[in-house]
Amino acid sequence: MTIEQKIIPHLWFDNQAEEAANFYVSLFANSKVGKIARYSDAGPGPKGSVMSVGFTLNEQEFAAINGGPHFKFNGAVSFLIWCDTQAEIDELYGKLLAGGEAQPCGWLTDRFGLVWQVNYKGLPGLMTGPKAGKVMGAMMKMKKIDIQGLKDAAA
Repeated sequence: MTIEQKIIPHLWFDNQAEEAANFYVSLFANSKVGKIARYSDAGPGPKGSVMSVGFTLNEQEFAAINGGPHFKFNGAVSFLIWCDTQAEIDELYGKLLAGGEAQPCGWLTDRFGLVWQVNYKGLPGLMTGPKAGKVMGAMMKMKKIDIQGLKDAAA
């Protein structure tokens, strides 16, 4: 096995690492599940069950482990997805939200507890313009991002 990236996000799941990796790779182009390691007689998980999974999302490497219920995801760490179009936002937000929970400003918690931000790629430009306060005010009222609503606030 060769390591291509120096820094790789490593996600801790109770026992859903393989399921989550398969779900996430289904959402993004240039994505795939890689190596899967299984627990042996040495444990601590049941022999033959998935210990860890390597996967890539849009050519970004990730690792996931089934480490048990000791740690949970929270909003202190999230994954930001910059989207070019409303259709892209609608699709990714909808798929990631299924079984999860919507939050303000394009944030959501997926069914595995991982926090995502599905947002408009042009937002930084709108947030640094003269109407940044109006853009922020509009975004604070949104769950899923509405690009036209942001642009209208910036006009």
